Amino acid sequence: MLEKKKIQEEAAVTADTDHEFSAADVEAVMKKYDRESNTRIWEGWQKWVVSAVMVAFSLFVIYVTLWATWLDLLRYPSFLGSILIIGYLVYPAKKGMQHVNYMPWYDWVLMLCGAVSFFYIALNAQDITMRVVGYSSLRSYELVLGILGFVSLVELCRRSVGLPILCVAGAFLAYALYYYLGVKHYDFMAGLGQVVYRLSYTTTGILSTPIQVCAKFIVVFIIFGAFLERTGISGFFIDLANCVAGSSSGGPAKVAVISSALCGMVSGSSVGNTVTTGSVTIPMMKKTGYAPEFAGAVEAAASTGGQIMPPIMGAAAFLMAEYVGVPYSEIIVCAILPAVLYFAGIFLSVHLEAKKLGLKGIPRNELPHFTMLIRRIYLLVPLVLLVVLVSTGARTMAWAAAISIVAAVLVSLPGVIGVSRSQTEESALMHFLKSFGGMIYNSLAGGAKSAITVAVACGMAGIIAGCITMTGLASQLITAIITVSGGLKPVALMLTMVCCIVLGMGVPTTANYCIMASTCAPILIKLGIPALAAHFFVFYFGIVADITPPVALAAYAGSAIAKSNPLKTGVNATKLAIAAFIIPYVFALNPQMLLIDAQPLEVVQIVITASLGMLGVCMGLMGYMGSVLKLPLRILAIAGGLCMIIPGGLTDIVGLAIVALVTLVSFWEKILNRRQTAS
Repeated sequence: MLEKKKIQEEAAVTADTDHEFSAADVEAVMKKYDRESNTRIWEGWQKWVVSAVMVAFSLFVIYVTLWATWLDLLRYPSFLGSILIIGYLVYPAKKGMQHVNYMPWYDWVLMLCGAVSFFYIALNAQDITMRVVGYSSLRSYELVLGILGFVSLVELCRRSVGLPILCVAGAFLAYALYYYLGVKHYDFMAGLGQVVYRLSYTTTGILSTPIQVCAKFIVVFIIFGAFLERTGISGFFIDLANCVAGSSSGGPAKVAVISSALCGMVSGSSVGNTVTTGSVTIPMMKKTGYAPEFAGAVEAAASTGGQIMPPIMGAAAFLMAEYVGVPYSEIIVCAILPAVLYFAGIFLSVHLEAKKLGLKGIPRNELPHFTMLIRRIYLLVPLVLLVVLVSTGARTMAWAAAISIVAAVLVSLPGVIGVSRSQTEESALMHFLKSFGGMIYNSLAGGAKSAITVAVACGMAGIIAGCITMTGLASQLITAIITVSGGLKPVALMLTMVCCIVLGMGVPTTANYCIMASTCAPILIKLGIPALAAHFFVFYFGIVADITPPVALAAYAGSAIAKSNPLKTGVNATKLAIAAFIIPYVFALNPQMLLIDAQPLEVVQIVITASLGMLGVCMGLMGYMGSVLKLPLRILAIAGGLCMIIPGGLTDIVGLAIVALVTLVSFWEKILNRRQTAS
């Protein structure tokens, strides 16, 4: 009781000092924790020129994706060269270099060198394809151009993505140079030429699978996300979550879980989702009575989970389909149950915490009315249309995204018309045309801007994959893991988990998965784990790096809004996201969790028992189920929950018995406490 009172008093004090987060506050937090938000300031005609370049890029990508039939060495270098142009126009060399309408000379040089390098490959694609059969066929100036393009890409990555991925890529690049100079005994120029040739002039390096999928699919979906965002769907998701769970015990935390799951599915950024939805939900949670560290953790854990939420999964679903060679619709089906269990774990945790603290929900008269949501249900049309078109195979992924963009434009019309009606009759039409045109223009420009970091990170992931391929390092990593683990799958999975979390620290979702798919997934496949389960395993553990200390960017962003201790917030977020640390082991050892080769009755059994198992785990972690659980009961609850999460008849029966026993003991203690209080 004393602990409960202390937490509520602390939350009440911090809530009194809180203020509503303005757009400036949100922007400040984003600039601190999200490199994508540290951009140049353009005003006047310069702003229009820069935005026009980005709009042209989006239109170019849509055209090439839908209609062009270009050679690979024409399509992908031209895409990357365009990315370098808009990238340097958007990102300054470091934070604070945000002088209005200013771009230093060295940025122009870097931009032009990089763009010229990749456009040279594009313009001479046929000649290079016919002539270049090895590094010895490179002309001296082509070697220089390859190096310049590489340096330009690396510097843009430093500005827009950050140092962690550069450290990883640098280590692999150093090994590649060592391989040719120290192992193969090439002379320096020959070794350097071999590396430049393979990384820049073939489709096994920078222009490999990550960039190919990015250019063909991901960027179009990013543009779709930009259009969808401007329809107001994020606000709809928050209002929907309020209607569903706002009035229940600890309602704001449940609102955060639901809204962040829905918004994060589309946004593709753990930090961005944490800040945007968290600026609304975190102050609400604190006012309700949640401790600041818990409030920030809830938002961070839920926002990070948005990356594993089908059907978009932060665009990684499209990459996974390409890597594994299965239909996109199969990826969606496999992702459903793990994602549901992940968010069920967070939802149950915040519910038990609310019950333990005796927290209330939001008064119903302060919540949006359900009829208002019904009137805005049309906002879901583009998202539903996308899922239907892709999952049924009625259209290719690119065409499905393009059609969904048109749908997003159409569903934005009611909002634009509503604002235009407030104008005078004479100016209403002009206001409508200006607002509608501005929405389309800004969406195209916003999509191009969001594509920069993803494309650059995919390019760096291609470098890593190229270095692994050219040196045969993958087989050495596999041998090392198998040797250390002694061939035991659980030990190998644990070692792979550590690698994924370390390699995934501070790396965007898409590039994160590309790195894991190139370095870690083959290890698990070699151990006999199904390819799809192996890729899901590395994807999950790459994602949770965003909330796992010490580099827990999403948790730190949540702590900045909650005004809480960053490390404690990260620890709480890790505890709330416990499902992400358990479920990958389950589906790696038993792929039925991914609904692979599972019969209908087995699916029903898995869903029910796994859900009850998550309840048991949450009971143990939160230490409450009707009454406060003592340590032995908490351990039993966690053990019973894990038994039920693992598919299998015997484990389900044992787990159910244990969790039921803990529940009965807990409620019996609650009855005894009430009797003692009454007497």
